[in-house]
Amino acid sequence: MLCEGCGIEVEEKELFRHREQSLCEDCYIEALSVPKTCDPMAVRSARLTREMQGQNEEDGLLPLQQEIYDYIKAQGKVKRPDIAQHFELTDKELEKHFAILRHCELVKGQKEGNDVYLVPFK
Repeated sequence: MLCEGCGIEVEEKELFRHREQSLCEDCYIEALSVPKTCDPMAVRSARLTREMQGQNEEDGLLPLQQEIYDYIKAQGKVKRPDIAQHFELTDKELEKHFAILRHCELVKGQKEGNDVYLVPFK
């Protein structure tokens, strides 16, 4: 059988059901562990962890997260689709990186009229 998430061949006994989809183990775990951007406990946890490790500002970011952060700072404000296109990311991939940047209080969403932009936190 095929995983409905990634399309790889998987034995039927190794498939997991999630929201009416048959998924391999990797896709199942990914489906269950979606980071939430607006999560006060994640922000607090990131702040405390970063303080304990002596990290400030963008210390500890992955290279791609650093690039996304630098891009947003340079632009001042950017819509999600523009970032996704610039870095060739899916919406899901961008959301994961944005969640980390938001938890580290580096980037936030800002609504202007009907549009939402990602902007530097400070």
